[in-house]
Formats: sequence, structure tokens, C-alpha cells
Amino acid sequence: MVEQIHVMILFGGGGHCKSVLEILQLNGERVDRIYDGNPQNTDIFGVPVFTDQGHPEGGTAIISIGDNASRRVIALRYSLHYTTAVHPDASLSVHAELGAGSVVLAGARISPAVRIGRHCIINSGAVIEHDCTVGDFVHVSPNATLSGAVTIGEGTKIGIGACVLAGITVGKWVKVAAGSVVKQDVPDYAVLEDKHTEKK
Repeated sequence: MVEQIHVMILFGGGGHCKSVLEILQLNGERVDRIYDGNPQNTDIFGVPVFTDQGHPEGGTAIISIGDNASRRVIALRYSLHYTTAVHPDASLSVHAELGAGSVVLAGARISPAVRIGRHCIINSGAVIEHDCTVGDFVHVSPNATLSGAVTIGEGTKIGIGACVLAGITVGKWVKVAAGSVVKQDVPDYAVLEDKHTEKK
């Protein structure tokens, strides 16, 4: 009988990779290799970095890339077992759902009855209140807040310190500017550049 060897892989060797790698190491996980399309380093925190070419064989993976669209490209390219990473200083309700490949960074707080999709980033200090639904490939930036019963569509980025008020729906692939206060529903593909996004 051949012994099965657990292999942990990260895709992307930039700044977000360092955060994901630290979370895994703090949780006692061993990361075996990092793949990057244009590696700037031969290793990160002692883990070797390889050029992202070919198809990695087997293993468990996280896509450690900050850009939402790039995470989606990698997820579609490689059919691997994707796991999650939750920083030990984050708060994740036992009654919340966290999709495969998603990462929760230090100080983030996720309340009960929250559903977070696949390959999301819930960044440092972000708050997601009760009954929110967050689609796949979303990035909730540092110190951003989703009030209760908010819905966020696939691929959307909620900027640093932004606030989405209770019951609001933000469409897919939306960009919400840092510091915005979102007081009305937002359609798909919108770019909110104004700090205060409300009807005049």
C-alpha cells in the first residue's frame, strides 16, 4: 500500500501570499511550495517558489493572490482540493459558512448566519454582520463593514474602511471605493468612486 503524502500549495507569491502563509504556519500547517507566474523570490518564509507552469499534481491549495479576477482564472485552471485559512486572532461564528479557498485575516469578525463563497478574502479588521451573503471571489478590504443582511455579488471588491448599510445588495464585479458609505443597491459592474454613494 502506497502512503498518501499531504502536499499544501499556494498560488501567487506577492504580498497577500505572505499573509496567507503566516496564517497557515500559525495554525501548524506545513506549506510545501508556492507557484507564481513571475517569481521575484526563490523562497518566501522558507517555502520554495516555482514558476506557475503546467498542472500541479494533487495536493491541497489556496490561491494567495489579492486580485479577484486573477483568483478566478487560477481556480478555473486547476481542479484541486481548495482549503480555507482563518487567522487565530479572527472571529468566525460556528454558525457561519466559509467557502473553499477563502481566507480570513487577523482581527476580522464574521457573525452568525453569514455565508461566504469560494476564494474570498476577508481582510484584517473587516466586519461581516449577521445574515450577510458574500459571493465567490469577493474581497472585503481591511476595516470594511457589511451591516446585517447585506448581499455582495461575485468578484466585488469592498474598499478599505467602506461601509455597506443593512439590507443593501451590491452586484457582481463592483468596485466600492475606500471609505464609501453604500446606502442603496448597486448594479453589476459599477465603479463607485464617490465616497458617499447615495441618491441625490
